[in-house]
Amino acid sequence: MTQQETLPDKPEQQKQQQPRSPAAATTELAIKPAEDLAKEAQENLRKIEKTREILHTAGRVEVGQTPHEVLVETRAYRLLHYQPLVSKTFKTPILTVYALINKSYVLDLQPDKSWIRSLLTQGFDVYLIDWKDPSTVDKYLTFDDYVNGYISDCVDTVLKKSKADKLTLHGYCMGASMSIMYTALHQEKVRNLAVIAPVIDTEKDSTVIGNMAKHMDVAKMVDTIGNLPPEQLFACYSALKPFKQGVAKYFNLVQNIDNEPFVGNFLRIEKWLYDTPPIAGATFREWISDIYQDNLLAKNEFYLGDLVVDLSKITVPLLNLVADEDHLVSPECSVPLNDMVSSTDKRLMRFHTGHVGLIASSYSQNNVLPKVGQWLKARSQ
Repeated sequence: MTQQETLPDKPEQQKQQQPRSPAAATTELAIKPAEDLAKEAQENLRKIEKTREILHTAGRVEVGQTPHEVLVETRAYRLLHYQPLVSKTFKTPILTVYALINKSYVLDLQPDKSWIRSLLTQGFDVYLIDWKDPSTVDKYLTFDDYVNGYISDCVDTVLKKSKADKLTLHGYCMGASMSIMYTALHQEKVRNLAVIAPVIDTEKDSTVIGNMAKHMDVAKMVDTIGNLPPEQLFACYSALKPFKQGVAKYFNLVQNIDNEPFVGNFLRIEKWLYDTPPIAGATFREWISDIYQDNLLAKNEFYLGDLVVDLSKITVPLLNLVADEDHLVSPECSVPLNDMVSSTDKRLMRFHTGHVGLIASSYSQNNVLPKVGQWLKARSQ
């Protein structure tokens, strides 16, 4: 960006300037700021009113616009298959496993900040598990149901549809942890494991969420309320950065309310933040007690049914993406995965961004996805 410099007045201009009397200077100082303040107040009122009107439309903003078909729909999930955007695609399909928290359209937020669209333009055949909200009768669903049931079924469907013998399993956050669980038990169907911000070694997680989880009486919570309601989860998010999430971001919106691209991106992120589903009670209990409090996944002592998840059994190529400024999953919680698996082909990529910035930002499009694509292309036939 070109830098603008302020040049000094020319000599002839300097000569024309007459010294002002102290009285004139005092009068100008007394009047001009008042006029400026009045104009600023009027402009701020206009921006605030425009902001109020726009925020009322946040729920109607379009997201998840990349064309796709619904291959399978059950009461628990939809399996989406995205239409190719290039003439030739790689043989190895990608099955994206989103988290059980918030909604999967953050991976396809808007065309210029879409993780899914970028993978498509790079020539990949992309599928996504779009989880549905669990109902009250789903409170007994466990990770065994999600991993050995739903994810396993989706893997088989993708392999049959693509006529491939193996796929790339690609998970984000809790979805990354579930992808790792699946791979440890069924890697004969997995060619590559590519994960984003996985929750692994929770003893090293220093985030607010991690600290709160370690002190929850999760058994009492689940016995009392069943599924974790959206309000409880959103309250946890609000506690992470209360000033930034509660005040600063809206002040920033007011200041940029006439910037249409900024406002559009703000509304889509805002829609995603408030679009929080409940979490099945038994799954939430395992997530907090077994993974966060007892760190069983990192200790190779976490069970899915009667099967132990042993990370050392993973031998497939591994790509681990970590955000250095992640306030939801500490980098130190994700990085140890590379030392826990037995893969000889493994790569850790660290980026100077946050949890959402890693997947849904201009930085992600320009810095993260090109490197992810290069790694995947070399291992996708």
